[in-house]
Amino acid sequence: MFIRSESKKKREMRVREIMKRLDAHYGDRPMIFLEAENAWQLLFATILSAQCTDARVNMVTEKLFVKYKDLQAFVDCDLKELEEDIHSTGFYHNKAKNMKACAKALVEEYGGEVPRNIEALTGLPGVGRKTGNLILGNIYHIPSIVVDTHVKRISNRLGLADSPDPTKVEFQLMEHLPEEFWIRWNTHIIALGRTLCTSQNPKCGECYLQDLCPSSKKDPETWRPVGERKTVGKKKTAAKKATMKKSLEV
Repeated sequence: MFIRSESKKKREMRVREIMKRLDAHYGDRPMIFLEAENAWQLLFATILSAQCTDARVNMVTEKLFVKYKDLQAFVDCDLKELEEDIHSTGFYHNKAKNMKACAKALVEEYGGEVPRNIEALTGLPGVGRKTGNLILGNIYHIPSIVVDTHVKRISNRLGLADSPDPTKVEFQLMEHLPEEFWIRWNTHIIALGRTLCTSQNPKCGECYLQDLCPSSKKDPETWRPVGERKTVGKKKTAAKKATMKKSLEV
């Protein structure tokens, strides 16, 4: 939901004040949610994080990356055994298949190195723009914007995006956020989304961004697919459950 009357200059001033307050709460560097020692470990941890909590992923990868010490170990592993190793993260059949195929591609096509551009990254099995941008920003420090469910929801509520589509939100944020904010926008917004700006019943009265948020009195729900939005003019009801199969490409 964009603020239609907001000029480019006023929007930039508002964005800078938003980031100033976020930095005051969460620091001026990206926080770490998924534990990894290198690029391929973060890549695989992010693949595992689809429809799974970061805490669970970290529990699994703590043992997984000891058992499989390098990419070649994933290439050579027994697929059924790998499925068992990651079973608790959910959707383990697809995740194991993607991880094994991704390891093979990295070894055979990139000499064991994780590529540094979004086109190559999203060409890997199981890797979408969210994961690709996470690698670019957190590993290679290349300015990029990661759009997960929190970023999509809150960026719409803040009037810095106007779409339920993650890719569209990414490009809208690239237009409205100074490049210096791109990398840490994701982790700051995740932290905000887990505590105050939740999907259901956001705590607007407690939020330190309330005076900067056009949605503090009413959620525009522009971040939800049309079929999941609440019916206008009727009593408040829970949003409809998504019937479309969710993609595991993150």
